[in-house]
Amino acid sequence: MRLAESGAEPTPARVAAALRSQGRLLGDSAVLGVVEELRSEMVGTGPLEPLLADPEVTDVLVTRADEVWVDRGRGLERTEVRFRDAASVRRLAQRLATTAGRRLDDARPWVDARLPDGTRLHAVLPPVAVGCTCLSLRVVRPRAFGLDELVAAGTVPPGGDVLLRAVLDVRLSFLISGGTGTGKTTLLSTLLGLVGPEERIVLAEDSAELRPDHPHVVWLEARPANQEGVGRVGLDDLVRQALRMRPDRLVVGEVRGAEVTDLLAALNTGHEGGCGTVHANAASDVPARLEALGTTAGLDRAALHSQLAAALDVLVHLVRDRAGRRRIAEIHVLERDAKGLVTTVPAALWGERGFVAGRGWERLRRLCGRGTGEGFGPHEGFGPGGVLGAVDEAEGRRRP
Repeated sequence: MRLAESGAEPTPARVAAALRSQGRLLGDSAVLGVVEELRSEMVGTGPLEPLLADPEVTDVLVTRADEVWVDRGRGLERTEVRFRDAASVRRLAQRLATTAGRRLDDARPWVDARLPDGTRLHAVLPPVAVGCTCLSLRVVRPRAFGLDELVAAGTVPPGGDVLLRAVLDVRLSFLISGGTGTGKTTLLSTLLGLVGPEERIVLAEDSAELRPDHPHVVWLEARPANQEGVGRVGLDDLVRQALRMRPDRLVVGEVRGAEVTDLLAALNTGHEGGCGTVHANAASDVPARLEALGTTAGLDRAALHSQLAAALDVLVHLVRDRAGRRRIAEIHVLERDAKGLVTTVPAALWGERGFVAGRGWERLRRLCGRGTGEGFGPHEGFGPGGVLGAVDEAEGRRRP
């Protein structure tokens, strides 16, 4: 309490002085132990610190004082970490919100913010959260994974890196879709790291989570309104500003609202190679999802589909299987049906030995050769190390 009231950092010297003032004498190791505990309680994340320090942990979720979960890429696992009581969880959530420059109290019982180290914070207080404060922390690692690491982890099938590199090299516009926690941001960060070092990447995000390993990146982050209800900067504002910043690659971290119209307009006016992520249960649901988002911005159905057909080339869809493994389920290309509406066509499907050719493979092959006169042959690269896997779907037989 003495240190908290003074606002002083709990250094070993100050902790020792506070203990002496209470007539307590402790050895050096004991003082250092008290220092570590106080620092964790006053300026750290308390009992959650060991979990957040684990390099495998991507999410830490607190449901109740005695119920803390983590995700290490294998699905949610319950931990042995416990808080003293529900009040301790509330205090931690409020302190973290203050650290992020946000308000969290009975008048504003939830917060969505980014901590100084990049960790994504979301918290909801009772009575909105029944029984106990719910706290969610998503860890943003300072280093993006390499594409070879994603292949080794099973996110990308053997040989799939060749196809993804080709999509980037010929500057195809693409979206990465999937449900929550499927690894959309991770994959996008990795792919952006493969962009040529001479290109300028401008990122527009609701919360800065992308960490591409690239020498020329400009980050733009949205801002909520202040307590007076003014000062809001939305993603649609950021996309419009990004267009004036001479981007070689315009990237929207997550398409979730009216910014979809500005993004599609940009991709239709010479900004090739743009990309982003979008939440969707299946690749085939993405056109309908974008249609719904476009409606919120006043774009009618026909106009949205016309822009979508001209703007977007490829859709990469991610899933989490029952074992909790994140992987690319399929890669789709887009085409228009008889009514003029955009539909997605599977071009490359997940296979344990590599991608499997789908109905849209020929179109994807031509797109990957756009502007080069090259591209992949109709059956080129089957098997590990190639573009496609060991199964030729068209012929329905295995290849050696």
